Order: sequence, then C-alpha cells, then structure tokens
Amino acid sequence: MADLYQKTVKKIADLSYDWSRFTDKTIVISGATGMIGTFMIDVLMYLNTEHRLNLTIYALGRSETKAQKRFVNHWGHQNFHFLVHDITQPFHHNLERVDYILHLASTTHPLDYARIPIETVTSNILGTQYLLELASQYRSCRFMLASTVEVYGENRGDVDKFDEHYCGYIDSNTLRAGYPESKRAAEALCQAYRAQKDVDVVIARLSRVYGPTLLADDSKALSQFIKKAVHSEDIVLKSEGNQYFSYAYVADAVSALLYLFLLGENGEAYNIATDDIRLKDLAQHLADIAGTKVIFDLPSEAERAGYSTATKALLDTQKIVQLGWKAGFDLEEGLSQTVEMMKEPRF
Repeated sequence: MADLYQKTVKKIADLSYDWSRFTDKTIVISGATGMIGTFMIDVLMYLNTEHRLNLTIYALGRSETKAQKRFVNHWGHQNFHFLVHDITQPFHHNLERVDYILHLASTTHPLDYARIPIETVTSNILGTQYLLELASQYRSCRFMLASTVEVYGENRGDVDKFDEHYCGYIDSNTLRAGYPESKRAAEALCQAYRAQKDVDVVIARLSRVYGPTLLADDSKALSQFIKKAVHSEDIVLKSEGNQYFSYAYVADAVSALLYLFLLGENGEAYNIATDDIRLKDLAQHLADIAGTKVIFDLPSEAERAGYSTATKALLDTQKIVQLGWKAGFDLEEGLSQTVEMMKEPRF
C-alpha cells in the first residue's frame, strides 16, 4: 500500500473515537468496491490490526474479480469476507450476527443516470429495502443509509445553505429525477422500518465526495478533472463552471460515517461536507496542481442528460459539527493528496 495512502488511513484510525464499540462486532457493507466503501474497509481493517477489534466485515459486490483486485491486501484475512450479491435482489446469505449495516451501493455516475435509469432507481429503493429487512432480523443492528445532497433538489433562492429540513424542487417527470427521487424514497423507507419494525437507522447526506479510490469509470465532473490532473492533461470544463457545490475528501467522509455509527441519533439525518467552491475554481485548483490549464468544451447529448440542473447546492453542516465531528483535511490538501496518490501503481 502506498505510503501516503497508508498515512491517510492511519490518520482516520488514530482519531479519538470509541473504537471499542466495534469490538467483536459484525458489519455488512454494500457498495464495498466503490470509492467510499474501499476506503472505509481499509480503515476498518487497519483498526482490526492496530486495535485488535476482531470486527468481522462482510463486503457486498457483484464482481469477485474486481473485489479481489481492490482488496488484495485483505483477501483471505479471517475478518474479511466478500459476498457476491446484487442488492436489487433479496439478501440470501446466512449470517450468524449483524451489528452494523452500511448501505453505500448506488449508481452515482451521471452517464449511468441516462444509460441505466432503471438500475439507478432500483439500487436505491430495492437495495435499501432488502438491507433494511436484513437489519430487522437482528436485535440492536444499526443501519446507515448513505444518502445525498441531491435529495434537497433545486435551491428555491430562499437559503444560502441546505439544512436537514430543507426541501427544494425536483421535476419528477424527467429521466434525471430517478437518482434524487429514489434516494428520497430510500430515506422514507428508513423511517418506515424504524416505525414499523423498530430498526435503528441513521441517514448520512453526503456532499460530492472525491479521493484516490474513485473508480476508473466515474463520470462525475470532479472525478474527470482529477483524472486529467493525474496525467498532467488540461482540465476540460463542459460548462461555464458557475455551479456552486459542497465537497468532501473521502477520508473525511469515512470519518463522518464512522462518527455517526457511534454517536448519530436514531432516525436523524446529517449533512456531510467540508468545502464549498465553484466548479470553475475547482478546475483551476487541479490545473494548478497539474501545471496545466482549464479549457472549455461542449458536453455530448448523453453527458448533458445525466447532468444535475442544480447551480447552487451547499450543505449546512452545523448539525454534525455540533455532535462533535471535525474534518481533518482542507480542500487543497485533499486534492493534492488525491492526485499524488493516484499516480502510484496501486491506483
């Protein structure tokens, strides 16, 4: 494992959390081979080694070949188990105990919103229901849904930032609505299972997350910028770049998720973000890191169909900050680390 990546993992594992709460427990993680899932598992496995937690991890994914490549350092370890599973299907694996479930699996690539809109919706709705059903079978199991800033819809112009009670406009009669509307439905399912089956749920509403574990086919704008910077190429901006969004480095996203597992209140939703910046300024930051420049280009029809129409989506993070969580990285450090690490063979 590359030294810088290992140091970043260690920084999260060295936080003064009550890690003993995970001792001898079992966690199920869907979307395990994704950007957040990969980093999360690396942190948890580091904790297993350094803190002797004996935490059993069941990582869910559709491709064992892909998982074996991404988790080569953990494959065969007694505390790590990969289960081939499509979350749009009922959970059929027999597990002796489940203490935590982290539902990360989701179609999060703009191109896929247009290419596979059915899977976009079903992974969020059916996947959430099947894993909530799993949680309901185990006493004291805590379920966490990784939701999104997109549930807030369009900013109506009445607030600067979205707090957890804000609700903006979404045109549900569009192809692009499949992602935010199904995430809203997933959150509603969490509340339904909490009320009817007494499932302990916490909802994490993530801003746009970036980091060295991003997938090769990730079509989000920032991911494309990062990949260009890694190869010292010009950053291609397919708009005027005035979109004003919140972002979070993957290490901070994972530290926030772990914090919410430990201290988040049952039934509550929490925003997770660290930095607010316009897209054109973000592109320029990466161009500066790469020593290149920003160029403007028109998006293809497929790209345009998957783009969010939001122009301002900033998250108010007072709720999780007041709970006691703190970010560990600023934007400049997160971006520079991401580019540096992705130049290493591991990525």
